[in-house]
Amino acid sequence: MHIAILTFDGFNELDSLIALGVLNRINKPDWRVTLCCPQQAVTSMNGVTVRAQSILEDARTADAVIVGSGVQTRQIVADAGLMARLTLDPSRQLIAAQCSGTLVLAKLGLLGSVPACTDLTTKPWVQEAGVEVLNQPLYAHGNVATAGGCLASPYIAAWIIARTEGIEAAASALHYVAPVGEKEAYVENALKHISPYLPG
Repeated sequence: MHIAILTFDGFNELDSLIALGVLNRINKPDWRVTLCCPQQAVTSMNGVTVRAQSILEDARTADAVIVGSGVQTRQIVADAGLMARLTLDPSRQLIAAQCSGTLVLAKLGLLGSVPACTDLTTKPWVQEAGVEVLNQPLYAHGNVATAGGCLASPYIAAWIIARTEGIEAAASALHYVAPVGEKEAYVENALKHISPYLPG
């Protein structure tokens, strides 16, 4: 199981790194989570430089892909060469987007007439791309999920875990990262947002 977190220059640390941390609560030999970047290293919106663990082309064969957000997303979607490197297929992959990552999915044609979630800054750009934006933290349709707000990133991670490893594994991962004294309430609230978008 390979989960690629698409991470570009100007990335939001909260989106990429929180998802990375929650997803890595699954401790299985074949479970791999990578920061998937267009070059060997990328620098965040706050000056944090990280090394790529996989390259964009690896997202084509990943079992799940998260499109992270950042301050350069509008430049990314305007870069035809960069966008051409992104070949995602919701018929065989779980695909999720966080905040401005939703704009990437819209420009790739992966949302169609399905509504989506995003952050308040990105909302008008996603609407301009023809996508209805919902006022909620998470929405999923089939194998495609979107989230809005930096701290909705654990929801995206938990949705992927629930889809692949089951709801109990997702609850356990969330419980580990939740604040002490608030763990049960936090997990209950998160699962309330995730459960409607799980099969069966």
